[in-house]
Amino acid sequence: MMLIFTLFMAGVLVAVFLRRDDALKKRDMSFYNDQLYKITADWQAGTDVSTIEERYGCRIVLTPEEGVLTRELAELYANRELVLDLAPDGKIIGKVAWDESRGLLENAEKNILKKGVILWLAVLLAGYALLLIIYIKVLRPEREMERFAAEIAKGNLDIPLPIKKDNVFGNLTTSFDIMREEMKNAREREITAEKAKKEMQLSMAHDIGTPVATIRTACEMIELLAGGTDEAKDPEIVSRILEKVRIIDNKAATISSLTDNMFHASLAETEHIQVNVREESSELIEQYFGQLTGYGRIVMENTIPTCLVYMDRLRMEQVVDNIVGNSHKYAGTDIRVRFDETKAAGKDGEQRYVRITVRDSGPGVPEEELPLIAEKYHRGSGTEGKPGAGLGMYLASYYMEQQGGGMEYYNDHGFVVELLVRVV
Repeated sequence: MMLIFTLFMAGVLVAVFLRRDDALKKRDMSFYNDQLYKITADWQAGTDVSTIEERYGCRIVLTPEEGVLTRELAELYANRELVLDLAPDGKIIGKVAWDESRGLLENAEKNILKKGVILWLAVLLAGYALLLIIYIKVLRPEREMERFAAEIAKGNLDIPLPIKKDNVFGNLTTSFDIMREEMKNAREREITAEKAKKEMQLSMAHDIGTPVATIRTACEMIELLAGGTDEAKDPEIVSRILEKVRIIDNKAATISSLTDNMFHASLAETEHIQVNVREESSELIEQYFGQLTGYGRIVMENTIPTCLVYMDRLRMEQVVDNIVGNSHKYAGTDIRVRFDETKAAGKDGEQRYVRITVRDSGPGVPEEELPLIAEKYHRGSGTEGKPGAGLGMYLASYYMEQQGGGMEYYNDHGFVVELLVRVV
């Protein structure tokens, strides 16, 4: 627009100068030729020179010889007067001059003033037209986008932005409206997901509450039935106690399954699990193995080297529980645990580690599945009918890495897991 306007103004300027030159040069020569014809006729009729000059508004300068430039003629030419030859009988006897410089200047001034006003009006109208175009094409769409952005900032995603392909923001307007639609859809999906999450939590809270109440009732019943030593020896009472114990076991399994489902759903929404690493005594790890019950026989082959290690108490306890729990679930044999110290390359050079080796005597893991057992949600063959979400080994590996250590696993007459805990 700036280029077009500049070219337009340059063209107007050139046109004005050209018209100005025309205005200064333009004379009605047919009029002066007619005047000269009449002057020649009067001269031939013997009319007095002064009378001719007064009658036709001119000056007659007689020249002694043809082609001679006298001082008087030089002044006429210098004053830009119109000078024509006076030749009554075909022979030039003088010059006829008209002093029209004042009239020409007045006429030129009027023409220049007139053209200047026209030029000013043209520029004024062009400026108004340019401002109108800028407002329609730029300012008004920009203000619409500004109001649209303000509504988006307020969270109002239901107001569409008018799309006009003929303005300079056409493509940008389309992109903005697509963004609004995507944000609206994302918000609706978020609301739906949040609603579903709350409904799931409410359902789980209700479902968990029912078996817990049953467990408490069963426990109270066991307490009453076993209250008397003599009654507890009655086979019928013992049978009823065993029945209640089975109920407790079933309901506890139900609670475990529900909590697994809840954790599974929460983990799917969370990419990062907080691990708070501190300097702790290595003896805590040995205690975690000693506190495990319900996983069969755990054989501690030696004691852990006493030192400070980097770990998160909660996460390390979960690692121990997951590893031993998996071995008990899939191998069903005695579990042997051994501790020793080792060195390995770390990100800061060679590091010292406490190595914890957990070994069972089961069939192990098929070789083709070994690379996948620490993947999220992976459950290998032989897991049918057994509870689990495929997260135990994944979380164990993740927690060990976050604590600055690591985890390795392989088959060696059973399944073996080695945990490396970094020494301070």
